[in-house]
Amino acid sequence: MNRKVTFNGWLMLALLLGFQALAQTPPRQPTPNDTLKSPKVLTDNRVAIQIYAPKASEVIVSGDFLGGAKPLTLTKDANGVWSVTVGPLKPDYYTYTLMVDGVRTMDPKNPVIKQGISSLENVMALPGAETVFEDNRPVPHGELRQVWYQSNTLGMARRMHVYTPPGYEKGTTKYPVFYLLHGGGDDDSGWPTVGRAGFILDNLLAAGQAKPMIVVMPNGSMPLPPSTGMPDQTTMQKMRALFADELVKEVMPYVEKNYRTQTNRESRAIAGLSMGGFQTLDLTLSRPELFNYVGVFSSGFFGPTIDEAETKYASVLKDPGFNKNKKLFWIEIGKDDFVMDANKKTLALLDKHQIKYQYKETAGGHTWTNWRQYLNEYVPLLFR
Repeated sequence: MNRKVTFNGWLMLALLLGFQALAQTPPRQPTPNDTLKSPKVLTDNRVAIQIYAPKASEVIVSGDFLGGAKPLTLTKDANGVWSVTVGPLKPDYYTYTLMVDGVRTMDPKNPVIKQGISSLENVMALPGAETVFEDNRPVPHGELRQVWYQSNTLGMARRMHVYTPPGYEKGTTKYPVFYLLHGGGDDDSGWPTVGRAGFILDNLLAAGQAKPMIVVMPNGSMPLPPSTGMPDQTTMQKMRALFADELVKEVMPYVEKNYRTQTNRESRAIAGLSMGGFQTLDLTLSRPELFNYVGVFSSGFFGPTIDEAETKYASVLKDPGFNKNKKLFWIEIGKDDFVMDANKKTLALLDKHQIKYQYKETAGGHTWTNWRQYLNEYVPLLFR
């Protein structure tokens, strides 16, 4: 018997049986999910958030568009579509999360997400005149890279994002460097995604409002030791020291070796939001020789750390040369920010030791809506 012929015969039979089974399968019935859109921008800057979940018993949504208010409950219609309309909202970029029967759920109709160290959030855009500074506009764009490196400090591979200005690849110019730090719960993807950092830089450069620079966005979230609860004060101190070592021994040398950078203090800036602002304060007051430009967004020395700060940074706080070597020490926070108390205590400590800084309070709270604005205000002040 010809084995090849036999095999081909069996293959044809299998295909025929498969086609017959497929033909006998009833056609898929359409559902409301096929045409559902979410989020859906309506008139008057209102937004409908929707999800098809016919078997769910409760769906709620939380997000920074609520301004700290309680999550909203969605209403289910006869077709199994849950929906809620929010707003009117100020044009901006917002994050939100759905909870379906107690399970954190991404909006399946919205592919735009913000990544964190332990969770994801959806991002929705509400365009308008207020978002021009952070939009993807028809201007020359820089390159935003995901850069992997081996960290000897942490004994593992780590990632950072690096922005290079338009024309970097074709030139020979050396650039100043701005280290931009994210907040707690995020990683190095926070500023490039919902933070809109690349587009903000592109637009400022195109308008001639900022000096060309390299922007380094490292991962400031350190790997925590196994724990069953919130890290204690000793652990937090170790994490701060670990991040400082990671930045100084790993990130900065890698950047200065692999990119065309100016490596003096006058050509280095740093800024961070929330946890990143705390890390910025720590680096500024423990390694004052590194950065001439400092930005602290929505932050301060939290809790017991304000008591240890005066002792830990005593030599720098008492150094009469500190102010001379800081061209900019910028602090900004929203009036409704929940870390305002820590911020005020930090300002009092700096005032006590006659540390000069520029301070600004804005509307709003602890949100990306503020931090994108702060970045847009801070960058034009650098390397002047």
